[in-house]
Amino acid sequence: MNPRLRWRKFVSNFMLTMTGLCAVVAVSVLFFILGYLVYYGGTSISWNFFTKLPAPVGETGGGMANAIVGSAKLLALATLFGVPIGFLGAIYLAEFSGSKVAFVVRYAADLLNGAPSIVIGIFAFSIAVHPFKQFSTLAGGFALGIMMIPITLRSTEEFLLAVPRTLREGAMALGASKWKTIATVIVPAAYRGILTAILLAFARVAGETAPLLFTALGNRYWSRGWTEPTASLPVMIYNYGLSPYEDWHRQAWAAGLVLLALILVINIVARAILSRGISVPR
Repeated sequence: MNPRLRWRKFVSNFMLTMTGLCAVVAVSVLFFILGYLVYYGGTSISWNFFTKLPAPVGETGGGMANAIVGSAKLLALATLFGVPIGFLGAIYLAEFSGSKVAFVVRYAADLLNGAPSIVIGIFAFSIAVHPFKQFSTLAGGFALGIMMIPITLRSTEEFLLAVPRTLREGAMALGASKWKTIATVIVPAAYRGILTAILLAFARVAGETAPLLFTALGNRYWSRGWTEPTASLPVMIYNYGLSPYEDWHRQAWAAGLVLLALILVINIVARAILSRGISVPR
């Protein structure tokens, strides 16, 4: 065999082996983390964990019902704030913007998406906490909503651009206006991708801790409204993990397992929706 061909074959086989090995290592690390969480967190999950408030400091037992409800409230607020802005921004980029404006908006969205979450938390603190002299659920939802905007915007834009141009041209040829074409043809055709983008943004912010430390802060009791501090699973994990109490450590593992299970379910649902592809209206 030609030495050059032999060398190319050797390099090809080596690269194939290394990529396979890296894939095995990545999967092994993932299953190791999952197994670790299941082992330490699974034994601490009980009915009380989902229905009881945290026990007083130094006592065993209790649960994280307030943190579960608080996380749900924060994520609902984040979705209400971030998704409409990201969705409408994506429609503008895909259907109306010029090349220069689109470049600036995309660059800004990518920069915001890459910003450390603690920076978002400081910004939200200065806007939604400091002027009112109070931590609140609204401030926490505002911070998480900011983080959802760039993910929703960029992902939704890609799915809108994937809709065949012939659908746009056909609707316009039948006399439909631009906005009617978008509302009745383009968005319905890309709705699976849009829903996937929203779910991925939801999963992205579900485990964020730093923004909530500056905004929602935390609460060992039920939050009576939207303008008071509220508990959340990420912050409870942070506080319990740093505590000197063994029972709190076990509950932190349990909360981590619940949070990871939530994110895993969201990702599975998103992939299931996306695997069906674009729905072309008839």
